[in-house]
Amino acid sequence: MTTVLFVCVHNAGRSQMAAGFLRQWGGPSVTVLSAGTLPADAINPIAVAAMAEVGIDITSAAPELLVDEMVTEADFVITMGCGDACPYFPGRTYLDWALDDPAGKTLEEVRDIRNAIGDFVKDLVATIASESHSRS
Repeated sequence: MTTVLFVCVHNAGRSQMAAGFLRQWGGPSVTVLSAGTLPADAINPIAVAAMAEVGIDITSAAPELLVDEMVTEADFVITMGCGDACPYFPGRTYLDWALDDPAGKTLEEVRDIRNAIGDFVKDLVATIASESHSRS
């Protein structure tokens, strides 16, 4: 089992879209967590719409506060703009994905962010598969 934690500031856009992609593409051996350092009250509706366009429903997702236990549980911690607010624990693989925050952006702009996230997640799925194969 591999656990991946996606972290951004509000846990309302980037991290939720990434989590949606990984839940869709990661398979049953991947556990997906998502959190924010300052979570919003609700998921960004434009992010929900952008993901719906590619057949992924994130309407049931809710922003969560990042807690240390999430990080210690994760094999991969993917940060997206949370900077120094993201805790660091040795023994995890940390990746920082440089992505614009979808807050306040149009659907067209969020599509570009969604597509970039999808590309990052595809690479992550390949990395996880490679690491799982090398462990067996």
